[in-house]
Amino acid sequence: MRGTLSMCQRTSQLLLRGRRRATKETYTFIPSISYCTNIDNNTIDGPQSPRVKIFDRELKRKQRDRAAWLMRPSDPFVDAVADNLLDRLEDCKKTFPTALCLGGSSEAVRRLLRGRGSIEKLIMMDTSNDMVQLCKDADAAQQDSNQNIETSFVVGDEEFLPIKESSVDLVISCLGLHWTNDLPGAMIQCKLALKPDGLFLAAILGGETLKELRIACTVAQMEREGGISPRISPLAQVRDAGNLLTRAGFTLPGVDVDEYVVRYSNALELIEHLRAMGETNALLQRNNVLKRETALATAAIYDSMFAAEDGTIPATFQVIFMTGWREHPSQQKAKRRGSATISFDDIQKQFSSDS
Repeated sequence: MRGTLSMCQRTSQLLLRGRRRATKETYTFIPSISYCTNIDNNTIDGPQSPRVKIFDRELKRKQRDRAAWLMRPSDPFVDAVADNLLDRLEDCKKTFPTALCLGGSSEAVRRLLRGRGSIEKLIMMDTSNDMVQLCKDADAAQQDSNQNIETSFVVGDEEFLPIKESSVDLVISCLGLHWTNDLPGAMIQCKLALKPDGLFLAAILGGETLKELRIACTVAQMEREGGISPRISPLAQVRDAGNLLTRAGFTLPGVDVDEYVVRYSNALELIEHLRAMGETNALLQRNNVLKRETALATAAIYDSMFAAEDGTIPATFQVIFMTGWREHPSQQKAKRRGSATISFDDIQKQFSSDS
């Protein structure tokens, strides 16, 4: 991810079709220009593929297909993250007539908008056709003020964003971008899709997420197998989030972190919840075989190390919230270096004399 930004064109053909309808729907083809930060024609295995692949995007799409069937009608953790993210719209006097909502917890974002941001047109995009169909069905069933929003649905990939440049006022991504192989490239595409003075809002899982499960898995594998293999995906650290926003070219970057502790009756319930959110392991270098004795040992170690007095086990989810704007002349800017008319020494002397 260190190379100079290279721009590569492609034509992406996105298929919009229903899962539950018996009648055949018309296919919609959307031409686009995508940008990737890592392209090497001698090493890539496709016309536009990141040099380093960490996640299996096809597997993640299938996991999200499964999650569309397992997803809970209302998930307190997902709803809390989506509501916290949308609260940032209430801090802005600016309105956002056209918005793009990327995959992840897009259904929760759509349900909890409640007029925030004065959104008139909303584009909901996900890599999973089943998830898009779920959002479409949920949108049709809503009976509130959100019905005033003109909503369209697109099957597409965050790594190759099929959105015209400078076409939306707001980009929202709730718990989705941390699965991209080229996170800086995906954020650059989001910035390019924004109009000048457009807003980028994202929530991703941070590196402290599921720290209890990581410890239990490591100890169990060492005991039962004599070594460890990656069972939980690597995630971004808080210190990296600001650098990501700056590298993508956003102005006025802002980063803050929340930790959510969710309690489960046992480790199996935690795994079921992760499956329902589409957050299970999608590493390319994963071990596809999990021995029964290792799984049972993991659950037992988890319970013995972290269980509370009431028998429940905690799971920590660290969520990193990122805010950035596309540049515009009206935005405040730092003064030119060396243009200060008073030094910090003078200010310190003044305060010292006053005290």
